[in-house]
Amino acid sequence: MRSAFDFSPYRRSTVGFDRLFDYLENSAKTEQDSYPPFDIEKLSDDQYRITLAVAGFRQNEIDVTARQNLLVITGRKAEGRNRDGNFLHVGIANRAFERRFELADFVRPVSADLRDGLLSIELVREIPEAMKPRKVEINGGSSHTINVGSEESAPQRETENA
Repeated sequence: MRSAFDFSPYRRSTVGFDRLFDYLENSAKTEQDSYPPFDIEKLSDDQYRITLAVAGFRQNEIDVTARQNLLVITGRKAEGRNRDGNFLHVGIANRAFERRFELADFVRPVSADLRDGLLSIELVREIPEAMKPRKVEINGGSSHTINVGSEESAPQRETENA
């Protein structure tokens, strides 16, 4: 199936957005399984929660792995169900799953909780100090000269000849 959008004009006029366009193209190509169902909540500007419905899975049957810009949740059910024909109807999903979430830069999971068949994963965006905006002081009109290579490297004030 071909993507409904052609991103080539954007690729020609932007720099550094390759990963974004690759993600958009790949997500349009792949049809994702709807199991297990999930919610994504925005709790604040820098906090998110992903909740997956994983009824019937125990804590030791679920694995949450964070990689760079990727969160992978896998469930592997131990095969303990009676399969000798005693069931008249099997409607409860008992299958393995893998769910992937692309994470933005600086978003990382901080905790996971399994309660009442719901797996909740808390995520936070933490911008490093070096990336945050910072105030630059403006000098108050006086200029300073720095002598480079001389024994005296302290700044000296320029004075006007009177």
